[in-house]
Amino acid sequence: MSYANLYEPPGPRGIRRNRVLAAVVALVLLGLAYVVYVRFDAKDQWAADKWTPLLRGDVWATFILPGLAGTIGAAVVGVVLAGLFGLLFATARLSDHRWIRVPAAAVVEFFRSVPLLLLIFFAFFGSYMLIGVNISAFAAVVFGLTLYNGSVIAEIIRAGVQSLPRGQSEAAQAIGMRKGQVMRLVLLPQAFRTMMPAIVSQFVVLLKDSALGLIVGFDELVNRGLNGIAANFKNTIPAAILIAAIFILINFSLDRLATRLSTRLGTTR
Repeated sequence: MSYANLYEPPGPRGIRRNRVLAAVVALVLLGLAYVVYVRFDAKDQWAADKWTPLLRGDVWATFILPGLAGTIGAAVVGVVLAGLFGLLFATARLSDHRWIRVPAAAVVEFFRSVPLLLLIFFAFFGSYMLIGVNISAFAAVVFGLTLYNGSVIAEIIRAGVQSLPRGQSEAAQAIGMRKGQVMRLVLLPQAFRTMMPAIVSQFVVLLKDSALGLIVGFDELVNRGLNGIAANFKNTIPAAILIAAIFILINFSLDRLATRLSTRLGTTR
């Protein structure tokens, strides 16, 4: 079945309707932006004295760059560990052995259901009762990011493998490949091409979720950057706009990287 037949390109009337809707949405967004600008201006949020501190080198060196380093550090470690966790448990969920498949499914569903904030909170405050050691805020954040996002990635990988035609694995088995070889050499390479946008989207979510580390005092971009600047210079809104812009820039860069990588994987067989 070709899914291309399920979509019919719009005709002249459809194109005109889409253009009108796009113009209406653009006007609504511009109107909202104007209202926000006017409200902020009435509260002197555009005053130069509130934005000038954001241009100072010592502010960046003290608040923004350390917070950015904490965010990126937690995200990088979390991405690596969540990717490994997801690959391991996705493979376990695809196992033919029930004694492997069922426990793996229980682990994945459990950590997908628990809010990430609770995982971070439990890891930080409950570690001493469980192992007799107080773990760092960084370790608690990475723990939560790994288990929650790794469980989501496990489901993405499992769905990607199961979406492939059964003939792929049957043909590989027919030429003598073992199940592990079929998974590693045939199914996963093909599935990763289709899973790449979803996996990168989850990594973007992971990056933003690192901001939840402020609940345990982790020095990430929101806690160190936004709260630190706002507390010292009383400019919460400008600081929030700057931090949001930094997150947008990082996430946009990740999206562009994913697009290029997906294109390269699609053209390199």
